[in-house]
Amino acid sequence: MTHPPLDTWESARHRRSVLWVVSLATLVMMFDGYDLVVYGTILPILIDDANQLGPLTASHAGLLGSYALIGVMIGALLAGAVGDFLGRRRMMLINIAWFSIGMGLTALSTDLTMFGIMRLLTGIGIGGLVATTVATVGDFAPAGKRNLYNAIVCSGVPIGGVLASLLAIVLRDAIGWRGMFWIGALPLITLLPLALVKLAESPRWLIARGRTERATEVSARTGIPLPATDSTTDVDTGKVGFAALADRQYRWGTALLGLMSFVALLLSYGLNTWLPKIMENAGFDAKGSLSFLLVLNGGAVLGGLFASKVADSTGPKRVITTTFFLAALAMVLLTLGAPLSVLLVAVAVAGVGTIGTQVLIYGFVAGYYSTAARGAGVAWCAGFGRLGGILGPVIGGVLLASGMSSQSAFYVFAVLALVGGTVTFFVRNPRHGRTIPPTLDRSVGDGVSPPSAPHLLR
Repeated sequence: MTHPPLDTWESARHRRSVLWVVSLATLVMMFDGYDLVVYGTILPILIDDANQLGPLTASHAGLLGSYALIGVMIGALLAGAVGDFLGRRRMMLINIAWFSIGMGLTALSTDLTMFGIMRLLTGIGIGGLVATTVATVGDFAPAGKRNLYNAIVCSGVPIGGVLASLLAIVLRDAIGWRGMFWIGALPLITLLPLALVKLAESPRWLIARGRTERATEVSARTGIPLPATDSTTDVDTGKVGFAALADRQYRWGTALLGLMSFVALLLSYGLNTWLPKIMENAGFDAKGSLSFLLVLNGGAVLGGLFASKVADSTGPKRVITTTFFLAALAMVLLTLGAPLSVLLVAVAVAGVGTIGTQVLIYGFVAGYYSTAARGAGVAWCAGFGRLGGILGPVIGGVLLASGMSSQSAFYVFAVLALVGGTVTFFVRNPRHGRTIPPTLDRSVGDGVSPPSAPHLLR
């Protein structure tokens, strides 16, 4: 039997529709990255000037930084609970409006309590966006390009981090910390109108929900082909959303993928929150310490895209294992008192191994589950992973408040990266209980058999 290439476009209209989805999703994820980093850029102001929102200690700052992540966890899990029922498009529109309004209200905060509450509420919208966006890309992207397109979209997170770092260097002193949050509210008047016009509902999702007629209409308008079948067990038994994750074929993988995301986000949020302060304590001036944040996120963008391209060829599992171990090595290098050039390279590699690794994990998850379970699977990893994101700023704050050296903090992060790489090694193919072959793991949630390995599905 002849199989079509996994990255074939049905038509120019098909290609154009997918590129619109990828472009919108990337812009949306940029604001997740902006939110991730903006708190770290304004934290020195809040700590040094009690007149802003009130007295703020390092340990309290770490706790305050976790509030947004608690909201992200809640939002991701809510999106997983209802997104596979309400649809990808509707959830994305709701959450774009939600987090934009939240950012604006945060800028109006008058004390630390209001600031924390607004950060938590903003996080709910961001969490819903992350879970829905990754699932949407998994639905639309051709199987042979899924890891790459997911990486392009999720690279919006470190790009947003780079944007926050640059704007902080250039504008923070002029517009203040409130101005930095007003920038985060711009999607309400920019991205939301564009998404209303250009974002289509997923035909795969419509088919999975039994709305075949509507799926046919969307397919005719956008050129996106209808899936012939999505033949995994959870669809055959009628399981949708989180119920599908408890199915025997997914149970073990779901637990391990959640742990991988937990570790990656702990490292990402821990470094993004505290790296400027750690480097400031090490003797760098304010703009110099912010530059390390810029390098961290810039390394994640470039390295994440390259690693995802490799993952489409060799499989994401082995690439994720490698990037976790590279992160551990980079953390150790940061403790050795190396010259500035070596420190910058180490920070860039750390960005690939932390933020870049989370990008790869989302791509892995999007291909691991079937359409009916994809939204819940991504939401689970984004939601459970945010527990690690919550702990990252707290751990950093506790370590610094206790008087522990920055070297010790980096050693703690290195050990955690080693744990993440080890957990990744044990992820198995949900269909067969064996390690996912490189040629299969690109498309394992949609019943697509690559021509090079048809016997693996027997």
